[in-house]
Amino acid sequence: MQARPIGAKLTDFTVPPAPGPEVIAGRYVALERLDPSRHADDLYAANAGQDWVWDYMGYGPFATLGAYRAWQAEAAAKADPCFYALRDLARERIGGLASYLRIDRNHGVIEIGHIEISPAMQRSPAATEAISLMIGWAFDHGYRRVEWKCDALNAPSMAAAKRYGFRYEGTFRQHMIYKGRNRDTAWWAIIDKDWPPLAKAHQSWLTPENFDADGRQKLRLSVLTEAASDAASRPSHET
Repeated sequence: MQARPIGAKLTDFTVPPAPGPEVIAGRYVALERLDPSRHADDLYAANAGQDWVWDYMGYGPFATLGAYRAWQAEAAAKADPCFYALRDLARERIGGLASYLRIDRNHGVIEIGHIEISPAMQRSPAATEAISLMIGWAFDHGYRRVEWKCDALNAPSMAAAKRYGFRYEGTFRQHMIYKGRNRDTAWWAIIDKDWPPLAKAHQSWLTPENFDADGRQKLRLSVLTEAASDAASRPSHET
């Protein structure tokens, strides 16, 4: 009987650690383990009057600061999702949240999600660097796959996934019900061999030289990550 194809043998995989350092720091942003006593007030104020930021989340908006603090306290107590508050270092304000979730250490798979960026922090180097740091931490600590999932109708999230260099892998139809609505979920991922050229693209985009005196980007991240992905997928004899 002819041998059937099977996956490549993994000889050097070690189960990675659970996420959870107190701080993951970069040039523009510091990710701090979520603490309602330090983070709830700033972020509630940053989202005030902007209920649309919760449209694709399974929770929110929150009518009062007390209700939001209670939600943060519940979120902060969990190991999965593992929540971080995003501190914009230029403004010294908390401008968003993100988490690691669906953490599968035995298979080296981790997801980044529950991303909520306040309007004041959106489209900033700090917002981009926050996600870049989270991806980098995962691969630096031995994860093989970093996932991004979102409502397939969430055009900004779909565009962001592509911009960071995640590859679209398909849509799970009728995957969830949230807030009484259907959700078709789009799946995106970066795997470990994809990350080194993407990491260089992220680092190039984040250099101060890529921004003019008014803070406007000179070269778009999507241009850099598309070039990195194209180079990585090209057969070696073509490089």
